[in-house]
Parts: sequence; C-alpha cells; structure tokens
Amino acid sequence: MLLLVLSIIWGSSFILMKRGLDAFSFEQVAALRLFLAFIFLAILGRKFYTAIPQDKLWPLFLTGIIGNGIPAFLFTKSETFLDSALVGILNVLTPLFTIFIGLLFYKMKVKLINYIGIAIGLVGAIYLLLPDIQELNEKVLLYSLMALGATVCYGWSTHIIKSNLAELNSVQITTLAFTFIGPGAGVYLFSGDFIEVMQTHPKAWASLGYTAILAIIGSALAVIAFNKLIKMTGALFATSCTYIIPIIAILWGVLDNETITSHHIGGFLIILGGVYLVNKRN
Repeated sequence: MLLLVLSIIWGSSFILMKRGLDAFSFEQVAALRLFLAFIFLAILGRKFYTAIPQDKLWPLFLTGIIGNGIPAFLFTKSETFLDSALVGILNVLTPLFTIFIGLLFYKMKVKLINYIGIAIGLVGAIYLLLPDIQELNEKVLLYSLMALGATVCYGWSTHIIKSNLAELNSVQITTLAFTFIGPGAGVYLFSGDFIEVMQTHPKAWASLGYTAILAIIGSALAVIAFNKLIKMTGALFATSCTYIIPIIAILWGVLDNETITSHHIGGFLIILGGVYLVNKRN
C-alpha cells in the first residue's frame, strides 16, 4: 500500500513541475520546492535537531544533495523541453541504475537474469528516444540525459540510506537531509527575481500553489514514506515504485493534451520488462 501511494504521488509530480514552470524558471521551481519542503520538515521533525547523530552527518548530507537536491533541478530542467509524460517514463529506469550502482560500489549479488534486465531496459530507453533524437539531435538527447541523471541520483541515494542510515527514523533522515539543502535553496531563490515574478506574472500564485503541493506532498511526505520503505524492504523493492509512476505520469500527460503515441507506450513496456527482470530474485 505504501508503494502504491508513493507511486501515485510521484507519478503526479511531473505535471506539478510543469505547472510550476508556467510562471517560474526551472531554477525557481526546484529551489522553491526544496525550500518549502525544508520549512515543512523543520516544523514536523523539529525534535530531531536536539540530538543530531554526528557520525551520520556525511551520509545525511549526501542523501540531501544526491537524493533530493540534484534531482529536483535535473528533472525540472528536463521538463523545460520534454513533455512531463516522457520524463515520467524515463524515471522507470531508476531500478536499473540502483542495481548498477549496487554492483559497482555495494557488492550487490545479482544473477544473470538481472544483467539481461539492465540490457533490455537500456534498449527500451534508446528505442523510446530514437525518433526524437533523429529529429532533434543533441537537444532531446541532452534533456533526456538530465532526466536519466536524476534517476542515477535516486539509485545512489537508496543505497546510502540502506547502508548507512538504516537505524535512524525515516522522518529524522528526511528532516536532517533537507536541512543541508533547504536553507541554501531559499537563499538562491530570493536572491533572484522571484519576488518580482510573484508581483507581475498572472500565473504566479497558481504556480506557487502547484509547487507547494509538490514540495510538501511530493518531496517532504513522499521522501519520508520512501525512506521508510527502503528500511522496511530494500533498495530494489523501494525503487520498484517506478513501475507505476510512468503510468500516472502518462495519464496526467493525456489529460494535459500532451502527445502520447504507441511508440512511447512500446518503449515504456520494453523498459518495464527490463525493470521486472532486474528485480527478479529467484
């Protein structure tokens, strides 16, 4: 149930980012998302500031930067050019990078079938992007690589949490991780023209509302749930929410009049087959 709820929340985050971009730049949407999530978590998890585990500061810092900070900017930037549904589909590659990073750095044991899954998933991603790459060359590839970079960050972050922060409370992990990135995001946000945009852009308040939902539900509460899921199960199962996330993202894309073709669905199904094999343990 936790996996399903998390999948629906994160599947909806791509359309919320798109609505935030109606008025704000990608940097403002990402910084506002991180700053509002930090404010919410600082209130929700304020008791955890009285006893900060000193030996966990480095993995908490990495979790904040890699698991939340960098992906917020990469995903939002990718949506300045790509449809939200396509970015949501690319997010399904997270388990592939989770297992790849596990193999390289965490001595993860896998079977031949898991390697085959990685190969199929990457083939599916290439198939998904191939027509666009042929038509628009470097630009689509560049923005797609930004989305893929965010999924690599997610995969790495899950291993950090499972390996180094398993004994901490999930609210504690999320609160302290966002403390490393939230204040800086706030300074960055208000040092630009954010106030001017709020005063002059006709869609500013609507974009602020969508980004606030993205921050509080899509970042703060969802990351708490995700961290708990990692501790309860493991990195691979937790990242399996990416099975459902693209479906939700596609549905939102259709409702928002984005172009979803049979080619997109075919690429998604190939990637999904690869992700299934990556997660197959027996």
